[in-house]
Amino acid sequence: MACTSVRNVRVDLLTREYPPEVYGGAGVHVAELVKALRPSVDVVVHAFGIERHEPGVESYPVPREYAHANQAVATLGIDVLMANDCQSADVIHSHTWYTNGAGQIGKLMWDAPHVLTAHSLEPLRPWKAEQLGGGYRVSSWLERNAYESADAIIAVSEGMRRDILRAYPFVDATRTHVIYNGINLAEWGPASDDTVLASLGIDASRPTVIFVGRITRQKGLPYLLRAAAALPPEVQLVLCAGQPDTPDILSEVSGLVAELSSARSGVVWIDRTLSRRELTIALTAATVFVCPSVYEPLGIVNLEAMACGLPVVGTATGGIPEVVVDGVTGRLVPIEQLQDGTGTPIDPDRFVADLAATLRDVLADVDAAHRMGLAGRARAGADFSWSRIADQTRAVYESVR
Repeated sequence: MACTSVRNVRVDLLTREYPPEVYGGAGVHVAELVKALRPSVDVVVHAFGIERHEPGVESYPVPREYAHANQAVATLGIDVLMANDCQSADVIHSHTWYTNGAGQIGKLMWDAPHVLTAHSLEPLRPWKAEQLGGGYRVSSWLERNAYESADAIIAVSEGMRRDILRAYPFVDATRTHVIYNGINLAEWGPASDDTVLASLGIDASRPTVIFVGRITRQKGLPYLLRAAAALPPEVQLVLCAGQPDTPDILSEVSGLVAELSSARSGVVWIDRTLSRRELTIALTAATVFVCPSVYEPLGIVNLEAMACGLPVVGTATGGIPEVVVDGVTGRLVPIEQLQDGTGTPIDPDRFVADLAATLRDVLADVDAAHRMGLAGRARAGADFSWSRIADQTRAVYESVR
């Protein structure tokens, strides 16, 4: 698609996460998309959190009156402030339920088309009720109303598009567009530093399986910890896992890590957020990246691992099969899931066994793993560039004006 400038168009982009406060894939997506759009689009970013000094970025801390409110109520308070500041927007573009409400209110207030990007869906994350309580009903209400009234919906994978149409049957399918997440190969790539590895407690001499993700039910970490018990004893497991959703999921993971560590050596748990350099060094030192998610619209972490030359073993769910080419850039683990929104495996023991067997297969053939890693990096650069994503996003903006 040819790059067309819409410099005379102001796009107000609404997000919970924006540097330096980025904790997940949606935040990475927004930060990279803004950089890719700015050469040809007037972008004003409205972001939750601390004051930023970047031109064209407005920040919104939680209003003092809502400092102790349920997170969903506090979010709605911020959404109202954001919407009020979008009066000069030609297009309003919201990301995640946290700002979908602001996008919808802004659309109604200022008669500006509302585009939203779907990074996840509340109906497919029912465990959020553990975190938000009654606020989960508020977040679900905000999201549903926004999806049903948005002028365009961007899904980050075909799998996500199918989920949207299943979860929200009143959405007009012609208003949905698929634009993948991306990766910047200039910033993500193989890197080595023995000193950094030592500081992280990683033994570079051992075959290594590495996981990167938040401690949340959708990431499937408990299944991985059970599968790791069936890996050869020389294999090292590196868990870059923090930011638990709830005390309960943290307690479950902590117990499983302790049990695994008592039975084998080489279990390394890094519970802080690593810098990009630290993470690329940790990824480069590994043999295989694992994504055991039971819900994953696409998975930027998979692209980050591929960019560092790692084969990816991922669950065959959501958008993962659109990233990982089975037998070429990694391996897909089959899963049959309950259709109740949780993504829970129908047969958890079988899923754990299949995950362990697939990891053993990849670990057993280092040359094949290396070839898959090289193919993964090539695929990441060819099919998931941010310049391509910016072109496709601009086309959506033009379609709603």
